[in-house]
Order: sequence, then structure tokens, then C-alpha cells
Amino acid sequence: MRDDHDDRTGGRDVSRAHDIGGQTGFGPVPVGEDGLPFHHDWEARVYALNGALRARGLYSVDEFRDAIERIPPQEYLELSYYERWLRAIETLLSEKALLPGALHPDDGLPAAQDEG
Repeated sequence: MRDDHDDRTGGRDVSRAHDIGGQTGFGPVPVGEDGLPFHHDWEARVYALNGALRARGLYSVDEFRDAIERIPPQEYLELSYYERWLRAIETLLSEKALLPGALHPDDGLPAAQDEG
């Protein structure tokens, strides 16, 4: 009996950027002394947005996890935890044609308007 992992990788032992367990050189896992789950307000909003979108059935937890795992390796390693979540949400909504074209994650964010 073949493992699903073997089917996806053609039987090769392949890891993606998110699969860093057992690797060295990444330093200790930072633990905040404040005990708060979010370091910035926007992180809590991304967390809530993900929950609301999944509750509405726009994507599953498996699709969400896969979107995170598909972030290109260099970008994945440069993003913070909740930046990865936001990138995954943007990717899924774009793939499902639920984002206006101006907000497509590969196009970058619209330029800020000077209200001066």
C-alpha cells in the first residue's frame, strides 16, 4: 500500500520550505514573554478573517494549509507566521476569482494615494 505522500512526490523524499523539522540553523523558536497570541492587531484580524472565510465554506483547512505550503521557498522563509496566513488567503481568494483584479497578490498592492 502506497502512502499519499509518495503519490504527490512520485515516491521521492522531497521537502518544501515549510518542512524544516530536524534542520539546523534556524535558531530557537521565539517565545514572547507577554503571553499574548498576537504581536500586532493585524495578526488578530488575519486570524479572524481566515476563520470567517472557512466558516462560509470559501475554502477548507486543507486548501489553506496547501496554499501556505505552496509559497515559494525564499518568500516563505522571509514572511512571518501571519504574513504566511495572509499570503495563503490572498492566493486562495485569487485562485477562486473572489478578489478584485487590483488586489491580486501577484500584482502587489495598489499604490498608496497621496491625499495631500
